[in-house]
Amino acid sequence: MQKKKRILLKIGSNTLTKETDNISRGKIEDIANQIAKLKDTCEFIIVSSGAIAVAKQFVKLESKESSIFVKQALASIGQPHLIRIYQEIFREYGLLSSQCLLSYSDFEKQQSKTNIVNTINVLVQNNYIPIINENDTVATDEIQFGDNDKLAALTASLLNVDLLIIATNTNGIYTKKSMKNNAPKTITEVFDFEDLKNEVVQSKSTHGTGGMASKIEAAEITKNANIETWIVNGLEDHFITDAFENKVPFTKIK
Repeated sequence: MQKKKRILLKIGSNTLTKETDNISRGKIEDIANQIAKLKDTCEFIIVSSGAIAVAKQFVKLESKESSIFVKQALASIGQPHLIRIYQEIFREYGLLSSQCLLSYSDFEKQQSKTNIVNTINVLVQNNYIPIINENDTVATDEIQFGDNDKLAALTASLLNVDLLIIATNTNGIYTKKSMKNNAPKTITEVFDFEDLKNEVVQSKSTHGTGGMASKIEAAEITKNANIETWIVNGLEDHFITDAFENKVPFTKIK
């Protein structure tokens, strides 16, 4: 049997909501449809944001506590709903899914890292798609900054994936000059990472907390692990399969 290509797909809150205030079931259907089409040649691990966005759809929390604690509580409420939506839709496409909650401290202990690798390998070998999110009840790193970009990169490196795909709301990374001229032009391939850093425009998305800077930080982690990173426009339909067929502009970081 030919070895399947192992892909870690990171989906941010902005992609999951399609830049609205509600989780888009249509977007999750689009992702499921693409994974189902690619399942004979690719195995997927997903890092997904969106727990807070789900909770905000139907609950408003009152608290005298810091806003970060409110966000942690919202994440706690939203996470099981988010996973339920994934499971329902993925099942319709014949896909099995599971939940894994991680925090940065897990990447600092050898035993924890071993456990993560072994558990996810068992899941993938049995055709389950692990859906990973930060354990927001005990950790706040990605709530405050990153929107799971760094978590995705660390997980990709730990699992030695073949490719990290970061789904965002732009056609990859744009040149700084083209952004100034209001005519965004995608950097299609990156070989010199220092040059890339100079092109980054600091901005953040509506629901996300990362912006392009955190995606560059993530790509640097995977580059050091010899893993290629693609930054693609997840708002578009068929964004994974179209990227594989080079039908759309996106950024490849070699």
